[in-house]
Amino acid sequence: MTLPDSPAYSTDGHLIAKLHEASGASFRYENFNGKIGNSDIHGDLAYVASQPRPKLSGALVSNQLLMDDLAPLIGADSNAEQKARGGESKQPATKVLPVEEFRTERWREMDADVEFTGKRIVHSADLPFTDLYTHLVLNDGQLSLEPLRFGVAGGKLDAQIRLNGRTTPMEGRAKLTARNFKLKQLFPTFEPMKTSFGELNGDADISGRGNSVAALLGTSNGDLKMLINDGAISRSLMEIAGLNVGNYVVGRLFGDEEVKINCAAADFGIKTGLATTRLFVFDTENAIIYIDGTANMATEQLDLTITPESKGFRLFSLRSPLYVNGPFIKPNAGVKAIPLALRGAGMVALGVIAGPAAGLLALVAPSGGEPNECAPLLQQMKEGKAPKTVK
Repeated sequence: MTLPDSPAYSTDGHLIAKLHEASGASFRYENFNGKIGNSDIHGDLAYVASQPRPKLSGALVSNQLLMDDLAPLIGADSNAEQKARGGESKQPATKVLPVEEFRTERWREMDADVEFTGKRIVHSADLPFTDLYTHLVLNDGQLSLEPLRFGVAGGKLDAQIRLNGRTTPMEGRAKLTARNFKLKQLFPTFEPMKTSFGELNGDADISGRGNSVAALLGTSNGDLKMLINDGAISRSLMEIAGLNVGNYVVGRLFGDEEVKINCAAADFGIKTGLATTRLFVFDTENAIIYIDGTANMATEQLDLTITPESKGFRLFSLRSPLYVNGPFIKPNAGVKAIPLALRGAGMVALGVIAGPAAGLLALVAPSGGEPNECAPLLQQMKEGKAPKTVK
């Protein structure tokens, strides 16, 4: 029987075997209860030794699912966790994207049709997942999770994932929709977020070829859009997130102040693993911040330029754009040896601002009954106008 790697488990239930069925021997495991690691598991399963492949079907429920037990099932456990359970770590210390390969040769040994519900996910404060539902179908080497749905920070992450293990290399596609992630739940220890009605919304549609997450993303094509409204940023938030480069960039832009973010909008086009900014802008109380450049998922290299434009009469001491480049695992940041240019006006002149802004408007939704501050910014850009700044 083809099953994913998991922590140690034990179950008890009612097993019914019918060994002389015309379609093949069948086994039903009914009303069973048990544990996988420290998580409870309950449900019904049926296994039929049919031709051309046996099939497993059923429905499983966990009332209290520990993230530590879920991680190895989805390949999200760390090197240390893999070694602790006796596994062999394959992730290089210099890489961020998982390189461990899917064992697709096993996918053609058995078919499956299984629903799984995790009613409550127990996790650390850094991972605000609350619940899980998925419907897994495995048919002659083709695997789908439709949907794969998580409750996250008061909102929902809804994914449709298809992996074709019949091709070499494997083909994969993921469509993701993130809606209504509450910023105060994403960053519970960051004081300025505690009274925020702000939310994160996003869409992604990505396809690629490869036998690992790293290989799939390194060959991927698609789109990624994200919108954040009514947030805040500071060096202390970067420290909480463990982002040393972010700490440097925020410090150069805003010093030690906590700065309100009216809107952050991002639209990336992805081609052959290279994610390129179509529009990436932060509208803060003090400035409009434009980010341009690429994230190469094949080589795990960043190449970004950050250009601030002051609002009102508060002028930056910064007279040159910033850069962030280098490997995902440890990027570099600094000041470019060129003067600042008005990036917003330049994008308008090139006619490249209206299309991405129009696409991002679809992600705008009211937050806690408050007007969404992304709407006027994106509407202005959709009309081909740059946000007003001091020249």
